[in-house]
Amino acid sequence: MAENYDLVIVGGGIGGYVSAIRAAQEGLKTALVEQALLGGTCLHKGCIPSKALLRSAEVLRTAKEASVFGVATGPVAFDFAGAQKRKQEIVDRLAQGVKALMSKGKIDVYEGRGRMLGPSIFSPSPGTISVDLANGDNQMLIGKNVILATGSVPRPLPHTPFDGKQILSSDDVLQLKELPASMVIVGGGVIGIEWASMLVDFGVSVTVVEASETILPTADQAVAAEMEKQLKARGVVFYTNAQLDEQTVATTSSGIKATVHQNQEEHTIEADKMLVAIGRVANVSDIGIDNTDIALAHGCIAVNEYGQTKESHIYAVGDCVGGLQLAHVAAHEGIAAVSHIIGKQVEPVDPLAVPSCVYSFPEAAQVGMTETQAREAGHAVKIGTFPFAMNGKALIHGEAGGFVKLIADKDTSDLLGVHIIGTHATDLISEAALAKFLDAADFELAETVHPHPTLAEAIGEAALAVDGYAIHK
Repeated sequence: MAENYDLVIVGGGIGGYVSAIRAAQEGLKTALVEQALLGGTCLHKGCIPSKALLRSAEVLRTAKEASVFGVATGPVAFDFAGAQKRKQEIVDRLAQGVKALMSKGKIDVYEGRGRMLGPSIFSPSPGTISVDLANGDNQMLIGKNVILATGSVPRPLPHTPFDGKQILSSDDVLQLKELPASMVIVGGGVIGIEWASMLVDFGVSVTVVEASETILPTADQAVAAEMEKQLKARGVVFYTNAQLDEQTVATTSSGIKATVHQNQEEHTIEADKMLVAIGRVANVSDIGIDNTDIALAHGCIAVNEYGQTKESHIYAVGDCVGGLQLAHVAAHEGIAAVSHIIGKQVEPVDPLAVPSCVYSFPEAAQVGMTETQAREAGHAVKIGTFPFAMNGKALIHGEAGGFVKLIADKDTSDLLGVHIIGTHATDLISEAALAKFLDAADFELAETVHPHPTLAEAIGEAALAVDGYAIHK
């Protein structure tokens, strides 16, 4: 039995379901195939659950420091099971919302594993989706166009697979029933730093091992240094420019032990558990790529700026194409792909206009180039910084650490990058992202009227500082 559609989407994560919603809005008969849970990694194993737990960490930290604000609380205790319950309630509520959106858009959802077929009796072109349904039946979906949004999975260490007990992925750690006394985190990128911040707030002893010279290797160096300084002050131990010797990793029922090589020195690390956060691997196996002319590049699906593969009617979006593996990027790639399918003018996603965030304490966010990238690209740069220690609202919040750093072209004043570390950085970055999208100059940010007292004033002051005109610095 076969069903015909204008568009068939494989993968119900944010890239897939946003594509489906936009396609339905444009009047396309749309099918969505998902083998697990609608909402995908972001909703069930990534963005939402981890940020819910980070919010619990924030409330715990605030409660412990309440006396600073004149609030007497008495002894403060943390209920990890309660935090996990709240996390799951949020996930479940949002998952129901995604289901409702599918129903609203009259999108046919197939629960099962989808694979592409080659040319067959169903279609002269490759890309018919064979779905092994959860109930054991099989369904053929013939789409005029196909979008692959198959996502990614946590990358394991080469010789130390996840065991779900002592060696944990970012999926596994979200399902902990109780907190360990200690945790080694391999990887000091965004996921590793968010978990380091959260766990140290929960009272866990945390050690981070990062192969690069700094944590947050894609961040501006000043932001990475400030993040490391603040986390060290809260008790996190760092080994940067360091390699975990996998041959020495030993696990027992009570914990793990391993050797770390750093600057020709050896360090023995021990902990109850190890979280491996060294990136993610695109889900491209067993989806029928061999039945098509679709090419892979570095383990990801190769696409053009519109998301098209070598099979022009088959598109791919999100983590499975590599690049910026961010939920908001997947969503925008999906919208762009649908627009291209129906012949609308498409503005491809510009990586330099995409904000990225770290939801740790302190928060960090950036858009555009780092200082190093700007200089390497040949720009003569001018830089303005403004510390939150001189911002009234930050002092009111009791979180005066961090700064805003603005990078502009010295000759044209074009905005090249904005980097923020400090309270509510992940909310503040949207102003900078809009400015970057509109190709604003530093003086246009400086002349924007920012209400007082607000944290956003720090962006205006950093823009003023580019040319030496900051008022409160």
